Amino acid sequence: MSEQQGSAGEPYRAHVALSTSSLYPLGVPETFEAAVELGYDSVEVLVTHERMSQLNHQLRDLVQRHQLPISTIHAPTLLLTQQVWGKSWTKIQMAAALTEQVGAEVVVVHPPFRWQRKYASNFVEGVRVVSEATGVKISVENMYPWRVRGRDTVVYAPHYSPLGQDYDWVTWDFSHAATARMDSLAAIQELGPRLGHVHLTDGSGETTADEHLLPGHGVQPVAESLQHLAATRWQGVIGVEVSTRRSTSTEERTQWLAESLDFARRHTTPAEDAPADGAPADEAPGG
Repeated sequence: MSEQQGSAGEPYRAHVALSTSSLYPLGVPETFEAAVELGYDSVEVLVTHERMSQLNHQLRDLVQRHQLPISTIHAPTLLLTQQVWGKSWTKIQMAAALTEQVGAEVVVVHPPFRWQRKYASNFVEGVRVVSEATGVKISVENMYPWRVRGRDTVVYAPHYSPLGQDYDWVTWDFSHAATARMDSLAAIQELGPRLGHVHLTDGSGETTADEHLLPGHGVQPVAESLQHLAATRWQGVIGVEVSTRRSTSTEERTQWLAESLDFARRHTTPAEDAPADGAPADEAPGG
């Protein structure tokens, strides 16, 4: 459990991480710098072709230098990272090892593509076996259908939706939910204690693209979902995973990342813990 979130009887404060994907095409060092500047609680590292994202000693050096932990390792199971770390199960095993080495809490993985038939055939049980063997929480992310000529095509196995699948842990991504036209609040409520991680973002629901809009800039019930997590004192990490590639300047990118963090803070602060008279949190009584 994150120290940020406390225990029963203590004020709830969500643990919010900044994903390295939010600064793409910049890298891991720039993500740490932004996270420290803006007041994030940790960093989520998406393992890519960038060598620093793969090397535990370099990641530990960044943790030490910035005095900011890594909470999450996102395994290289994306379509664009298929050449990173070799075979599919090797990716997950190496991600679990890296998670232990850097002191992180959870591994995020995508479900297999349907053409990865051998990998997909025992994916649900295989994830559980690796998790139990390593003691690392492996959390399978919700995805979305691809649309070809106006028709939905399921390219993930056993399915793009983790609902109804026998995963111990699930990562919920609001942008993916928008593309899949799913109700995130209903899904999070259904998942209950199996919710292992959250990717904070949004989507319009009007495109086949994975948009990763800023939270509150799309159609998903993001605020309501965060409020539900706070009400249930959910003990997990909220990873901000927004696209800033369209920002026109460093200042605008920083503003977007600050807005995303503020959104997470505002909607995970229970009413009884909110500062009175609109005072900033650090000026609240006893703060």
